Amino acid sequence: MGTTGQGYVSEVNGPMEPRRSGVGRVLVAVRLTVVSGVIGAALAALVVGVILKDVPVLATGGGVLALLVLLALLGGRRGAGRDEPPAPRTALARIEDLRATGGETADVPVTFRLTVAPEPEDERPAYRVKISQSINLVDIPAYRPRGIAVVEYHPEKPWDVRIVTRPTPEWSRRAEEAEIDSAPESTLVRDPDGGAGAWCLLVLVGLLAGAALVVLSFRGELFASPSPSPSGAPGAPKESSSSSASRTFSTSTTVSGPSSSLLTFGRMRATAMELETRVGTAYVAAITIEDHRMAVRGDSALPPAETVHLQSLPYELFPGLVREARTTLGVRDPESWRIDVTPGTGGGLGPRVRVTVSGAEGTAHLDADATGRVTDRRAVGVS
Repeated sequence: MGTTGQGYVSEVNGPMEPRRSGVGRVLVAVRLTVVSGVIGAALAALVVGVILKDVPVLATGGGVLALLVLLALLGGRRGAGRDEPPAPRTALARIEDLRATGGETADVPVTFRLTVAPEPEDERPAYRVKISQSINLVDIPAYRPRGIAVVEYHPEKPWDVRIVTRPTPEWSRRAEEAEIDSAPESTLVRDPDGGAGAWCLLVLVGLLAGAALVVLSFRGELFASPSPSPSGAPGAPKESSSSSASRTFSTSTTVSGPSSSLLTFGRMRATAMELETRVGTAYVAAITIEDHRMAVRGDSALPPAETVHLQSLPYELFPGLVREARTTLGVRDPESWRIDVTPGTGGGLGPRVRVTVSGAEGTAHLDADATGRVTDRRAVGVS
């Protein structure tokens, strides 16, 4: 028997199929971009809502994600209720060309260019297709250009073609007797979803674009520096008392935010300069430093010899003194620490720095001079 010429009818109907396929791919790309963008925006809304503690934004992101999941479940259930796709059909194909792409194992990947000739009852013209299939090394000589092979194809997916390496005796006889003309190159069919990498890139771009849109919408709240809070609010400077009549002053400030510990390098000196500006003098009678708080008190009537100059202290050495007190004085798990700086006792001595640590074992302290040199240690239990 012979199969000739029927593939050429596709030249009349062929231009419409690529046009419809192109429009369909554009619609799929648009839908995929929109869905991935919505998913990215919803995920970003969840993160932004958690960071800003914004309940409406958090609820919106969660609601959109829940709606998308519901729609996906409904779509999957509707798809499951459809009729099963038709079973693969058997047909003959002319081998236009073949090329082995590997040879390290017994099954060799081979790229075939075929002219598939469906059976007349399929009412489909002959067409070309390019496939890749692993063929056993022993069977490769049976396939040659212009030879006839038995194939299986899906009517709804003509590009999904597989060579039947062990056909039935009836199909083997038909393959030996058949003659199939080559279909024109214009009839070549391709898998419209073959560019998986492009689709993945499209999904990634959509996700990032949706997330970026939400983040940019809240960039002011996310990236703005904390504004000064009213006095008495958490994290705001707290001024305890001030009396110009008695010429005494007492003020403190509490630090907050990222890296808010006063042990952070440079934070103590910057806070001391802030307090100096507030009280209007660098000479104070006492300084107290805790993890998140620094306080000063003084009397403008005191002579400089009975005060401490705020900017003369070695603040950069204080974190090392705290670390030494926490690790060498017998307090295994320190719960708190405090630095007290007071004027010297006279005789030319500078300010005295005392570091106190407290824990379950009790309280211990060490003393240092104005240069940060340790002068005395009192471990836990030592009177």
